Amino acid sequence: MGTNEVTRIVTDEEKREAKNFNIFDLPDVPTGLPPHLELQRTRVVCKKDSNIHPTAITFSGAYSSMGVDNSVRLENFSEDFKVDVISLTETDMVFDMIGVHAGIANAFRRILLAELPSMAIEKVYVANNTSVIQDEVLAHRLGLIPIAADPRLFEYLSENDQPNEKNTIVFKLHVKCLKGDPRRKVLTSELKWLPNGSELIKESGGSTTTPKTYTSFNHSQDSFPEFAENPIRPTLKDILIAKLGPGQEIELEAHAVKGIGKTHAKWSPVATAWYRMLPEVVLLKEFEGKHAEELVKVCPKKVFDIEDMGQGEVKAFPSFLQMSLLAFE
Repeated sequence: MGTNEVTRIVTDEEKREAKNFNIFDLPDVPTGLPPHLELQRTRVVCKKDSNIHPTAITFSGAYSSMGVDNSVRLENFSEDFKVDVISLTETDMVFDMIGVHAGIANAFRRILLAELPSMAIEKVYVANNTSVIQDEVLAHRLGLIPIAADPRLFEYLSENDQPNEKNTIVFKLHVKCLKGDPRRKVLTSELKWLPNGSELIKESGGSTTTPKTYTSFNHSQDSFPEFAENPIRPTLKDILIAKLGPGQEIELEAHAVKGIGKTHAKWSPVATAWYRMLPEVVLLKEFEGKHAEELVKVCPKKVFDIEDMGQGEVKAFPSFLQMSLLAFE
């Protein structure tokens, strides 16, 4: 007797299903992280003795066995990341970064400190200094004075470049304390911007050469529309530079150029950049009616707010805005 073999033909649809098969698509296979692992991945929990889970798990395959991709992808980061500006003034900015762990927040902090360009005094040409402050110390103090100038309007000055109106800002300081006068303070308000460039003459070996200054400006900087209504100046007018006694004098030129904080701290555009974790307050049970109103009143930090549930009923809930403000107290 012969053996009848049955051959099954696999359809194209079955081939596509087999190619796209994923075990986590099966109904009996759990997906996602258990609550305790999700808490560990997304929260820093404050305990009485110490905080737990302060370090983020950055390995992309840490939860691959559970079907969770822990890698940082640009598409997901763009969707989850959010910035809320809490307050903004000329000197301070407070903002919330939502959707990032502490490592990314710290990276932003380091970028603010070291990677953003600004203008700062790099070279100081001293013509006369009879004060008690040495030339090197005086130059260092001048370098740390913040300059109110948009660095995007200037170019970087390399070793082979000639200082000009596009890469250099020149300030002049000439102050003296006459004999018989009391000691006087030298403040940043006495730094005068020279939009036409340097006025100091370079020393030359021959007397027939044409006098040259330390810069080569082709145009005056105050002719640019960016500086017409907003002249370049020190950010603050009351920073102490030096103190002069009777008969003492300081005459110098200070040249500011573009740089970043990674090169020197004087180019760091922020005095202090820091971050704190955003607190999250969770109610273990619901507070309604009079209990909700009492909870809002007794909380010293005003973290809770009242939500109108309709028909005269109210419920207490943690206010995200108040928790955000609590982080900066």
